[in-house]
Amino acid sequence: MKNALAIMSILLTTALAGFADDKHKHDHDHDHDHKHEAEVGPTGGRVLHKIEPHAEFFVNKDKKVEIRFIDDNNKVIAPSGQLVKVTTGTRKNPTQLTFVKDGNKLISEQVLPEGNDNPTVVQIRANEKARAVTEKFNLNLNKCPHTGHPEYALGEHDHDHKH
Repeated sequence: MKNALAIMSILLTTALAGFADDKHKHDHDHDHDHKHEAEVGPTGGRVLHKIEPHAEFFVNKDKKVEIRFIDDNNKVIAPSGQLVKVTTGTRKNPTQLTFVKDGNKLISEQVLPEGNDNPTVVQIRANEKARAVTEKFNLNLNKCPHTGHPEYALGEHDHDHKH
């Protein structure tokens, strides 16, 4: 019985070591893996999936937020009465952004506050009577060195860099 347990222990240890070695090799074979990279919006912003139609959250060069509504083919749809509110900045000093229609998008009347990785809450209502749909994320404005997209646009993703 002791011999059988010892053999099973050795086999299990060998199998686990092989699995860990394969995992280690796999992690180092890839430079960068973005789970949601295909979900970057048509302007290069973050796609917000909880709202229908989906919305793209994009920060322009003037540090204003643009919201575009998009169909299932990532084509822009003109806003049709949606109401958007964004709260961002530090928790001690949050900034609330309000939006106005500008062609086929909504644009914030205010610029983003200072900071590069601020907690952000986006609330979108389909109309005045509708309940708000909320999405939360950190607004990291750094560019991903591998894709060139802003980090906030990539959603949850992994950085598996070679060592």
